[in-house]
Amino acid sequence: MSAKAVREYDGKLLLAHWLLRTPIPATSVSTTGSKFVQPATRLAHIKIDTALLNTEPTVFGQHVQTLLDHLEQIHPWLLTSKLVAKPDQLIKRRGKSGLLLLNADWAQVRTWIAAHAGKDVVVDSVAGVLKTFLVEPFIPHPANTEYYICINSDRDGDNILFTHEGGIEVGDVDAKALKLQVKVTDTFPTPTAIQSTLLTHVPAAKHDVLIDFITRLYAVYIDLHFTYLEINPLVVLDPTPEHPAQVYYLDLAAKVDQTAEFEAGPKWAFARAPQNIGLVTAGSSQGVDAGPPLDFPAPFGRELTKEEAYVQELDSKTGASLKLTILNKDGRIWTMVAGGGASVVYSDAIAALGQANELANYGEYSGAPTETQTYEYAKTILDLMTRSTVIHPLGKVLIIGGGIANFTNVASTFKGIVRALTEFKQPLIAHKVRIFVRRGGPNYQEGLRSMRQLGETLGVEIQVFGPETHITEIVPLALTGKTSGLDQTGAATPSTPLSSGNLLQDQLLGNSTPLNGGSRASSPPPLEERMTYFQEQNADAAESGHDENTPFTAHTRSFIYGMQPRAVQGMLDFDFICKREVPSVAAMVYPFGGAHVQKFYWGTKETLLPVFTSLDEAIAKFPEVDTVVNFASCRSVYDSTREIFKHSKQIRTISIIAEGVPERRARQILWEARERNVLVIGPATVGGIKPGCFKIGNTGGMMDNIVSSKLYRPGSVAYVSKSGGMSNELNNIISRTTDGVYEGVAIGGDRYPGSTFIDHLLRYEKDPGCKMLVLLGEVGGVEEYRVCEAIKNGTIRKPVIAWCIGTCAKMFATEVQFGHAGALAQSDLETADAKNRALRAAGVIVPETFEKLPLVLSQTYQQLVKKGAIIVRSEPETPKIPIDYSWAQELGLVRKPASFVSTICDDRGQELLYAGMRISDVFKEDIGIGGVLSLLWFKRRLPDYACKFIEMVLMLTADHGPAVSGAHNTIVTARAGKDLVSSLCAGLLTIGDRFGGALDGAAEQFSSAYDKSLSPREFVSSMRKQNKLILGIGHKIKSRTNPDLRVEIIKNYAKTHFPATPVLDYALAVETITTSKKDNLILNVDGAIGILFVDLLRNSNAFTREEAEEYIKIGTLNGLFVLGRTIGFIGHFLDQKRLKQGLYRHPWDDISYLTPGNELGRTVASLDSINKKAA
Repeated sequence: MSAKAVREYDGKLLLAHWLLRTPIPATSVSTTGSKFVQPATRLAHIKIDTALLNTEPTVFGQHVQTLLDHLEQIHPWLLTSKLVAKPDQLIKRRGKSGLLLLNADWAQVRTWIAAHAGKDVVVDSVAGVLKTFLVEPFIPHPANTEYYICINSDRDGDNILFTHEGGIEVGDVDAKALKLQVKVTDTFPTPTAIQSTLLTHVPAAKHDVLIDFITRLYAVYIDLHFTYLEINPLVVLDPTPEHPAQVYYLDLAAKVDQTAEFEAGPKWAFARAPQNIGLVTAGSSQGVDAGPPLDFPAPFGRELTKEEAYVQELDSKTGASLKLTILNKDGRIWTMVAGGGASVVYSDAIAALGQANELANYGEYSGAPTETQTYEYAKTILDLMTRSTVIHPLGKVLIIGGGIANFTNVASTFKGIVRALTEFKQPLIAHKVRIFVRRGGPNYQEGLRSMRQLGETLGVEIQVFGPETHITEIVPLALTGKTSGLDQTGAATPSTPLSSGNLLQDQLLGNSTPLNGGSRASSPPPLEERMTYFQEQNADAAESGHDENTPFTAHTRSFIYGMQPRAVQGMLDFDFICKREVPSVAAMVYPFGGAHVQKFYWGTKETLLPVFTSLDEAIAKFPEVDTVVNFASCRSVYDSTREIFKHSKQIRTISIIAEGVPERRARQILWEARERNVLVIGPATVGGIKPGCFKIGNTGGMMDNIVSSKLYRPGSVAYVSKSGGMSNELNNIISRTTDGVYEGVAIGGDRYPGSTFIDHLLRYEKDPGCKMLVLLGEVGGVEEYRVCEAIKNGTIRKPVIAWCIGTCAKMFATEVQFGHAGALAQSDLETADAKNRALRAAGVIVPETFEKLPLVLSQTYQQLVKKGAIIVRSEPETPKIPIDYSWAQELGLVRKPASFVSTICDDRGQELLYAGMRISDVFKEDIGIGGVLSLLWFKRRLPDYACKFIEMVLMLTADHGPAVSGAHNTIVTARAGKDLVSSLCAGLLTIGDRFGGALDGAAEQFSSAYDKSLSPREFVSSMRKQNKLILGIGHKIKSRTNPDLRVEIIKNYAKTHFPATPVLDYALAVETITTSKKDNLILNVDGAIGILFVDLLRNSNAFTREEAEEYIKIGTLNGLFVLGRTIGFIGHFLDQKRLKQGLYRHPWDDISYLTPGNELGRTVASLDSINKKAA
């Protein structure tokens, strides 16, 4: 939902800060000297933790008193003023409900709040707990100074309502208030317009101040993206010789557009920052704006539960949609539905069977959530469902439903649900839960298969259905034990032969209808013919004219605004099976990258599409393009659409896909489109489809759904829907009950779509190819009534079948926001029931329930066939579907060996895994760098002493000064101006047998001698006879009398912590022999590390003997030196850069120049001497 109510406290803070700061157009500034003066901002807000009600009564009471004590400390004016106290929880008519304390001192207010805090009250049949209060100064005033003002918005613009009689008995405002309408295209209202329209019953002495106030109020309304703002009473005290007329806004109710947070959020926050409202807070955390984010409380009586808040948090962290509302925690019917429109349809079906009182929740998951997100969502619902200790005598029902998805991978989301169901196996059995599943969309076959398999092992009844079953048919089956009994397919078309249920698999394996010889689907082309190219359309194609009644034809071409290769490929695949001559996508426009070409498939061949950085370039290159599919984000879609409008002479249709477009921006778009006579579909839409001709973006879902719904050729039925997911469902229903879809459009679920139901139905009425019209409306808005009028006055004469979803809304005790932003009734006129009745009265064919929609479709179609209005045509051959290899692999239809195998790390899930260990556990258990190395190098968790030894080795080998070859090379390269990686590589490339590479060699030599049972003396003698050096023995500086402390440190650690050190003991015996010959032939650090690692691998009980030997052979030990020394090399690089050392040149006096014939020193030869020598 975009329009969200805010607390009175927050609304008044917004006005207090911005009324005098928001710019006003120069034409609207009053010319008089009398101005609105902002009264001092004195607002005290108290929010009570009602969770303490579950503790001792004295604890809650003390909590309230502590809060009140703190309040009077930070707001000392409470002690000296007469006050007003009231709950601040979106409660209407607080005065009539006795929830208003007037003209009281602070002691009385404290007593009143303490008495009401935590108490259950009923307001307009809605029960709730009082926990948030607002205290402000009492403004004494005569009754005749109370006024009423309200600003609200509709599709046409903003309405300012004003009446000179305000207060608690204001009465019917719509009937008595004066109204100033400011249309979207109007300029800001002038003082004259405000005075003449709204202030006719107001004393002249107050005109100037009210004009100024209303002007500023409306400016704030626009700038802060309010959608509703009501002040009652608005007190305007009479002017006196000493004081001008003074304005006070006493009671306020407001809603703001939550989707506009990226525009207005900083201003919402700044106005409520502690420093701007006279409060001082210490140690406040840094937020994204200069103040706290605006809070959107739940409606009174609908406080968020812990679980609802958790799902709301999940939703805020993903681009998908996750919604949950608990209606009745003790209800026996629970739903887990995919899709905003589908979620409403399932609730309607449950209510239609008289089970609304048993419906436990409303919610949806959509927009391709990940497996982990779906798991968390499902786990939350299952926990709520099975939490009660009381077992319902009838058991419980879980409906896992959904429409036919456009792009969500059903199998992926079902993996998360299967995980959650498996985890709750025993509670599900205990509560006698029965599960009913219905779903369609990409990879739905695999998802349904996993559900069926789960049903065989879970111990819980699971019935599974696919798109061949009507979307809500599982509801009567679950609640009554039998289906609706309706013929879902009608008799319009012959049934197709049974198949595997996977159309792609059937076609790949040859089980579907064979293609005739003229089919475009052929075997893969030869390698030299893999590319296909299309001739550019000439300008004549662009000048052939655009018929606004048929915006989409087999020749329609489009631009895709945004980098959306998946959507483009889907459109090209549709074009191919529809046998278009050229792709419907001419180019993509992507401002954030350079101009280039992108490769796509055209059938089994490849083709190239250009990508432009600006729309101007694309327009100039392709004059025949008249459609743009705008995938820009909600933040940039307004500007990008305005840019597209500049080319409205060529671009005649724009589809806006983004959800969350601010309502004011959406209205500006639709009005500019109207002025330019451009058709806009959306925002918040999947688009539309013209079977056999053109499809917008992801409309229609994957190719198997397009083929099964026969969208590759035109039918006779045109539909218009709000919901994108339900439009796919309509494709399915219409294809099963009639000869198929002629055209279908999803106008979008927001409150102000660019085009409405009537816009498209009028197009269909004028299109001779369309014979039947279908309208799928929903609760909220009044656009369906325009359809009623068009039918009544004869503008629409073709048969219309309609249904408005959301009939269940009347059965809920509190306000429920359904899946779409516009799906909320603001009045009785906007309810689904009222609209269904009006449509039926106008002559529209309206079924009794949504479940009977297929039946009336079939009946109406058959009647038109009998009349000859529709001529049944023979069904063409089912086209072959080109399928990407990656998707075929996802479906399990093909296999190929992997190019790489990795056994140490997995980054595919929600959390990175090191050898199976979650990265969060790596930090939680504080395993350190040694533990991480043990996981990634050895694929197992080594003992703590082993991890510590690894870290010691890295510290000991980190550096050995700038003179060694590796550090020297690093320094020279760094001074040559090279980067870090180049300098590091230069140093690392020196590591080998002569420098730092003795670890593996020493380990191999000593362990081999030890294993052969050679005595230390025999080992030394054998190496001498072979003229081989003993690796790991010898040091240039250190000796037995001047030992290397690095070696001593690790020797002592190993002796203390290792289970055994037999190879070390053997090496020390060898050292005794070698040092007897020469004092510096000691066991050096390379040898000690290598030998000790052999002892570690062999005696830690973490490896088999074969594994230990393999790790030695594959260079693991040298890896320790490389890793450790990398630390030092980087240090040397940074040191040289920090010192800004110049290019290194080795000095001449440190080089012996031995040229031929002059071995004793440097010589300088003349040219003559060289010539003589040569002669």
